Amino acid sequence: MLQLLTDLVEHKIYANTQLLAVIRAHPDAAEDIGLRTLLHHIVVSNRFWLFLVLDRLFVRAQETMRPDSLDVVDALYVETHTLEREWLARVSEAELTSMVTSPHWAGARFTVAQVMSQVCLHSQGHRAQVASRLRALGGEPPTLDFIKWVADRSMGHLAAGTE
Repeated sequence: MLQLLTDLVEHKIYANTQLLAVIRAHPDAAEDIGLRTLLHHIVVSNRFWLFLVLDRLFVRAQETMRPDSLDVVDALYVETHTLEREWLARVSEAELTSMVTSPHWAGARFTVAQVMSQVCLHSQGHRAQVASRLRALGGEPPTLDFIKWVADRSMGHLAAGTE
């Protein structure tokens, strides 16, 4: 389970980074408030669950303030990706079965593996929305399929830790 989860998180990091780079390179997309809001939502949700796993305080009022630039959103992604990689470097298979609770679902309990899977699946769905908006603005989203990433990595087309 740990290897699969590591692959999913690393793919998420790769996909987020690639998509942000394409958006930054497209002036209309880089300035689009709707895109920035959606990108911010993705990273805030990611941070909420990650902080729950890390037992770190999530300050909702601070985290949910919509940034006024793509640079601020990008910095949140970089910080979050760093925290995830630090966690992945030390997490054990046994820790993935640890239980956490969320204030959003009173009485529900989730394994750490379920929580981190949620992070990856949630961001995947919203990246599709971002790609659609980018196309509507005249941009061309990159191909971000998980299986393509696995193939590219196994053939040495991606550097380790590529962001």
